[in-house]
Amino acid sequence: MRDAISGVIGRYDQLGRYLDRDALARIEAFYSQSTVRLAAVELINREATTIVREASQRLWLDDPELILPGGNAYTTRRLAACLRDMDYFLRYASYALLADDVTILNERVLNGLDDTYKSLGVPTGPTVRAIALLADVVSEMLLSQGLGDAKAIDGVVRAPFLHLCRGLASTNVRAR
Repeated sequence: MRDAISGVIGRYDQLGRYLDRDALARIEAFYSQSTVRLAAVELINREATTIVREASQRLWLDDPELILPGGNAYTTRRLAACLRDMDYFLRYASYALLADDVTILNERVLNGLDDTYKSLGVPTGPTVRAIALLADVVSEMLLSQGLGDAKAIDGVVRAPFLHLCRGLASTNVRAR
């Protein structure tokens, strides 16, 4: 797994160049955002169950047909799988958030997931919405606990969730 610093150094090493002003600015930004990154990951670690529960409840309120007969989260087994996947997305987003590098999301989550979901008949639209709701809940909790300002949270904390959403986005995503 890479992080922002090893990514910058790796690129410059491949080019055989010393770190320039842009590279140093990227590393400085990584360190300047470390407080909000750590606060977010600590919150996720401590409140993962609450975050998943709140995001799923918002999803069911927004798309109640998902938990009704015939819906993709209908039956205990399917609902449990949905909640498991939401927890999985949250956990991997926390890794990418801490490292400030979304590479792990491509390697461990996105590569092949869209095909897997399609083969199982899982609509990616509600999945994308669930991931966006996870980001909303984490952001709201950070703000309410005074663990970051809105600009830092939107610019830093939401990034891995948005990357997951873009990676899974499909034509059946419902606009909000």
